[in-house]
Amino acid sequence: MTATTAPAKKATYAPLELFDTDRLLDEDERDIAATVRKFVDTQLKPNVEQWFESATLPKELGKEFGKLGVLGMHLEGYGCAGTNAVSYGLACMELEAGDSGFRSFVSVQGSLSMFSIHRYGSEEQKNEWLPRLATGDAIGCFGLTEPDFGSNPAGMRTRARRDGSDWVLNGTKMWITNGNLADVATVWAQTDDGIRGFLVPTDTPGFTANEIHRKLSLRASVTSELVLDNVRLPASAQLPLAEGLSAPLSCLNEARFGIVFGSLGAARDSLETAIAYAQSREVFDRPLSSFQLSQEKLANMTVELGKGMLLAIHLGRIKDAEGVRPEQVSLGKLNNVREALAIARECRTLLGGSGITLEYSPLRHANNLESVLTYEGTSEMHLLSIGKALTGQAAFR
Repeated sequence: MTATTAPAKKATYAPLELFDTDRLLDEDERDIAATVRKFVDTQLKPNVEQWFESATLPKELGKEFGKLGVLGMHLEGYGCAGTNAVSYGLACMELEAGDSGFRSFVSVQGSLSMFSIHRYGSEEQKNEWLPRLATGDAIGCFGLTEPDFGSNPAGMRTRARRDGSDWVLNGTKMWITNGNLADVATVWAQTDDGIRGFLVPTDTPGFTANEIHRKLSLRASVTSELVLDNVRLPASAQLPLAEGLSAPLSCLNEARFGIVFGSLGAARDSLETAIAYAQSREVFDRPLSSFQLSQEKLANMTVELGKGMLLAIHLGRIKDAEGVRPEQVSLGKLNNVREALAIARECRTLLGGSGITLEYSPLRHANNLESVLTYEGTSEMHLLSIGKALTGQAAFR
């Protein structure tokens, strides 16, 4: 028998190295993750503290994301990269390691605005908007949620009525990412034939975007109220293949998938920050990292991060193979965001007083994840989605 030589032992490992998750990725997927991480580290992280503190996100970033190739990267044709789902997920993870606002921008652009056009639009609509959205020369947003209808979008009050060959839209949408940056909005409205989708250029008379200020979360992101006051659109503005509530919900499922990976980026960055701090911070003449309670926290957080990563990759492989079911995405979004938020909060405790400053990322990530926990379906709704899958009974009402 031939003896097997064990690999040389390292002094320390990064959290996900203990799970050896890179082994589960192919070379292209690793290259995409590395490219996005380098962009985040060099172009975004040096500015994120300023953007978060001033509650701004430059519209010019859209073109930078376009050059990076992450806008609609999982879509085919029309200038889109056509990558697999796992590659898109990894890009989301690296973006959210910078800030949830970056991943939100890319997710709304690609998985909501562009996906709605790609899946439900006419060929003319696709050719008009998708190439420009892919390069970031145009920005999109997605208007579904209303002030009184978040978890129950079927109750929306926004109305589209026929007037000759035109459509006239009236209503209000709320909590719309990219709203004040957008050149086109995908707006969902009630019609005499049920819920339908419309592409609304934001310079259309009667369309107004009002930025929401005084946010405690997602400050490096633009969040808006959309007001439609007798917005007149030609018949060609309707998304011809979008019929009923299933259309916007399928778009949300695409965005939720990105969150399954993205939330882990915030958790990983928080954990890496806490480990580095604990190794350099001395308490009672020893490194903070040498105490048993510190190592317990770091070990428990690493276990949850790794489990979340294994779940994300598994769901991505399912999505690439035969398509992932909505309740499976609910499993991933519920678990990974919940655990990511717990990790960010716990990392803040290891930083002590320093953890409340913008110099360190965990509390910023925790604040952002409070929004991620709510949008694209609250934890309660995902629990009920999973419960329905298990029992066959809908408990939503």
